[in-house]
Amino acid sequence: MNKNKFDLNNRTAIITGGAQGFGLDIAKRFLDSGAKVIIWDIDNKLLKEAEGYIKNSNLITKLVDVTDYSQVEKSILELIKNINVDILINNAGITGPTESLWKYDIDVWKKIIEVNLLGTFNCCKALVPHMIENNYGRIVNVASVAGKDGNANASAYSAGKAGAIGLTKSLGKELADKNIAVNAVTPAGAKTRILNQMSKEHVQRMLSKVPRGRFLEIHEFTSLVCWLSSEENSFSTAAVFDISGGRSTY
Repeated sequence: MNKNKFDLNNRTAIITGGAQGFGLDIAKRFLDSGAKVIIWDIDNKLLKEAEGYIKNSNLITKLVDVTDYSQVEKSILELIKNINVDILINNAGITGPTESLWKYDIDVWKKIIEVNLLGTFNCCKALVPHMIENNYGRIVNVASVAGKDGNANASAYSAGKAGAIGLTKSLGKELADKNIAVNAVTPAGAKTRILNQMSKEHVQRMLSKVPRGRFLEIHEFTSLVCWLSSEENSFSTAAVFDISGGRSTY
């Protein structure tokens, strides 16, 4: 398939949760578009596999837990000593188990919120001052159609992604007078490892809601993220870009 070319030359991007799935495909496309890429992930084995898969001198991988603000801040302060970070893709996320709210384990519920919402907040809080200083930045927060519609038996994931959407709208407005764009994307289900965390019944229920009748292809998602991360996106901010195959009604 022929893919559109995006000019990311001389740009540096951080991609959280970038060692697999959406994040890994975004990393590869960014590198192909001329960017330097820093992948953050909490799985060292997957990070090593990503390095072997991509094999690009402009790729850096680092073990970072986005729920730990001190780790995030330290990693960013080390980076900006030598390089400007222009793009942030808050992609790290977990779905958690498929369970009714009243049966949900409280600690598991909190963990899902921490990764999907607090992790996004931590990365933005640590990096935005650097972007303000440079008067340039592109932030894309990977939310989910679940954050707009709410998925039954996925209250923690739905709430976390809804929170990420609200954060996006707020931060985008705070930075609207600067050359910094903050947007969210809300994909429907895609064929990534995250589906393995869900029951087969839940996956089938998700698929039945998509008018296109299929799951999202990863490259389709990556193309949207690439445009939002480029200089071409010079006006849209504090917005939510749907990529749900017709599922969402707003």
